[in-house]
Amino acid sequence: MVVFGYDAPQEQFPPDKLLDYAVLAERAGFEAIGTSDHFHPWAHTGAHCGFAWTWLAAAAERTRSAKVGTMVTAPTLRYNPAVVAQAFASLAWVYPGRVFFGAGVGEALNETPVGVKWPGPRERIERLDEALRVMRMLWSREFVSFRGKYYSLSKANLYTKPRAPIPIYVAAGGPQTAELAGRRGDGMVVLPAALQKHGNVLFERFKEGAKAEGKDPKGTMATLLNASYDEDLDVALEGARFWRVTAIPAHFNYDIYDPREIEADSWAVGDDALRRARLVTTSADEHIRAIERLIKDGIELFFIMNVSKHPEKLFKLYGEKVIPYFRGRPGRGKSRAGAP
Repeated sequence: MVVFGYDAPQEQFPPDKLLDYAVLAERAGFEAIGTSDHFHPWAHTGAHCGFAWTWLAAAAERTRSAKVGTMVTAPTLRYNPAVVAQAFASLAWVYPGRVFFGAGVGEALNETPVGVKWPGPRERIERLDEALRVMRMLWSREFVSFRGKYYSLSKANLYTKPRAPIPIYVAAGGPQTAELAGRRGDGMVVLPAALQKHGNVLFERFKEGAKAEGKDPKGTMATLLNASYDEDLDVALEGARFWRVTAIPAHFNYDIYDPREIEADSWAVGDDALRRARLVTTSADEHIRAIERLIKDGIELFFIMNVSKHPEKLFKLYGEKVIPYFRGRPGRGKSRAGAP
């Protein structure tokens, strides 16, 4: 089944407005609610950056049945993975069967500002691998002792464990993280740009990683679409411009962390390039065509980051036209973990 989730952009809107949008999303037919987990936003002017974990608890309380989780958290540097495990175990206890955890290697703008030295790509992948092992051990075992390369546990026990297993979806931007997603995750989150660059290699490496761990290779395949909609293209572009610097890969890979400096690079991404990189639209058909292409690539779970100047318009569009169009459409089949 094709499943839709709303991804709440903490960087663009204040937390109280995002709670209102989460309610609108569920009413429109979105079955999951994700949110970014950042310390700094991607831009400075007009930005926000609420704390994802606090917000998720409020979102779960305000909604009825939508799954809730991060898209995504880096449980490796500013967070100790044992504390992350405790936080999400508590959330899953209160909202059993409604919690998922999105994991990624992180970005410097969330780590360097709080005094953490930004490591190279290899260390970030190793840290995420080890952190996810720590989290799963704490969720399922008693009094865990562990000594890894980066993290240690000494008779650590979560007295409030999750009532139901928490699915983990690992963000993969390349073959190495795709293989990690297969080994440690229940599914994989791939951005359209990564699919364009690496194609089916990401899915193959996910399967290899899962098989290496003796797991069913049929994980949930998800993507995140940065989307801005309005009947007026200029208004749709206005909502999307806040995010144009995220179309520059260097901001994800290097030690760049001051939103004022990041925002200064916005000039490099014009409106035409923004439309190619993001889903900036004036009609439901444009969303449907983009989603159909990704379904053919193997995606079944779509998180729509609604960055529109008037977000309620996009929720209405999806509730009335986009979600009904795909309702009942088969995806790649039900995954081992089950999509939200």
